[in-house]
Amino acid sequence: MNSLRGRLFAILLTATGVIWLSAVAWIYSNTHRELEHVLDTRLQEAARMVNSLVGSANMTVAMAALPGPQAEALGYERQLSCQIWSFDGRLMARSSGTPHGRLTEVPSGFSDRIVDGEPWRVYTVANEAAGIHIMVGDRLGLRDRLVSELIKGLLAPALLIAPLLGLLIWISLGRGLRPLRAMAHDVGTRDADDMSPVDAAHAPAEVKPLAQALNGLFAKVETARRHEREVTAFAAHELRTPLAGLKTQAQIAMATEDPAVRQGALQRIVLSVDRTTRLVRQLLALAKLDANGPAPAREALQAVALFDEIADSAPGAAQQVSISFDPALRSVTIQASRELLTLALRNLHENAVQHSPAGGRIVWRATASGHGIAIEDEGPGIPEDEMALVTQRFFRGRHKSAIGTGLGLAIADAAARRLGASLRLSNRADRSGLRAEIEIGP
Repeated sequence: MNSLRGRLFAILLTATGVIWLSAVAWIYSNTHRELEHVLDTRLQEAARMVNSLVGSANMTVAMAALPGPQAEALGYERQLSCQIWSFDGRLMARSSGTPHGRLTEVPSGFSDRIVDGEPWRVYTVANEAAGIHIMVGDRLGLRDRLVSELIKGLLAPALLIAPLLGLLIWISLGRGLRPLRAMAHDVGTRDADDMSPVDAAHAPAEVKPLAQALNGLFAKVETARRHEREVTAFAAHELRTPLAGLKTQAQIAMATEDPAVRQGALQRIVLSVDRTTRLVRQLLALAKLDANGPAPAREALQAVALFDEIADSAPGAAQQVSISFDPALRSVTIQASRELLTLALRNLHENAVQHSPAGGRIVWRATASGHGIAIEDEGPGIPEDEMALVTQRFFRGRHKSAIGTGLGLAIADAAARRLGASLRLSNRADRSGLRAEIEIGP
């Protein structure tokens, strides 16, 4: 059964039926036990009453004191039957409708016996003074019939109420599931671009987690789409400028007869290619981070090896920037993904190179905890009012680089978060410049 409403209906109807049948069984058991007790007490009282009357009056008066016929009320010929037997085995008296055979051979107390093919429950009182046994009994079939009548009285309404109860359960389930259907209709009728939150203000408590999960999914999709649009728009804008510059410089190099002009145009072409290459690389790295796939496996990485790999590929020599590392880095080993950590450090390093003046110095250091790497430059630093904004994509502050794209710190921050690390930026206290730290737990 694939219908939630159908499943709940079957479960509730089955549970209700089981509870009702259990109640009937419990009532039957308790009623039967209580009825046995009540009727046994009735037998005792009747026998003692007859015994007391026998001592003060004749037997005819005593027998007349027994309960009479109950045909109008219950359809039975007689509820109680009485016999009086002498100790020597003679039947002294009996009530009307009582079998002729002796009801029991037990001299006193309760006993069960088959009389004329029927089971009887008999209570006997021995009157020693009169020399008689007084026996009062009733048919066990009568007792079973009383219990059966009671159970029928319970089951008959149940059979009549069951269809109505099922209908009410079905209608109630429909009303209870209405918010879920309304939510499904709301989501199903939306346009593909509509990522507004589902209204869960009046939803039941059981439906709110689903609504919140949908709203979270919509927010993630909207964020991903916004990032995608931003990357596309930025790439279209940023690539248009260097491509146009490349074409212009190529035309100049082709048209000029002056070797110096041609050489200058070719150098600017190289710079444009470098800028375009870095932009494409950063866009690809950003797209890969946005894909949010499984994080690469961690491994033990030597900080010095990372320094050698990144520093050799950085454009520091062209800007005459000095790059060095703190000797303390030689003892630093970091458990991290090589791909993500290298991506973060490369972007931090390139950012430091771009903002460092000619003759400036970039230093790689170990963090105070010994579980991270810091990069210090001698550039202008970051204004305090922009410190919280520089990790946003495409943000370029007042101290922007001529070839900057506004993606370097954003990529470093995203890669650090994927590593489970943190990126901390601060202006140097000893001189002008920025200190960027990637701190990874042990």
